[in-house]
Amino acid sequence: MSRRPRKDAPAQGAPRPTVSVCRGCCCGTEKIPGVDHAGQLARLRTGLAGAATVRAVECLDACEQGNVIVVQPSAEGRRAGGRPVWLGLVNDEHAEQDIVSWASAGGPGLADAPDILDLYVFQPSRRVRAGLDD
Repeated sequence: MSRRPRKDAPAQGAPRPTVSVCRGCCCGTEKIPGVDHAGQLARLRTGLAGAATVRAVECLDACEQGNVIVVQPSAEGRRAGGRPVWLGLVNDEHAEQDIVSWASAGGPGLADAPDILDLYVFQPSRRVRAGLDD
């Protein structure tokens, strides 16, 4: 074995929160009427520019909760105990703005979510969570 000192391992995880916006079979489609789906994604991207990564993802398999948004902690937030927060029925601009405010402040583990977002939180099955919780 080598006696050279080991370099510190690089920090794991994203440097900022990640906001995953479901845009699969139901979310983001006319199956959820009365919502400007493209506008929702654009407002999230604009509002979180530089503060969080916003990504559109394929179906998160929680269609009964559409539109689904998952706010994942940054590496620092995860070290502080933050875990992904699943939000369902996010179909109005007020909820979008609350998500923007929270993620901009640091997101899970670093900032408290606005109380109103408690109404949107749900727990998908373990199988469904496995795709994003890693």
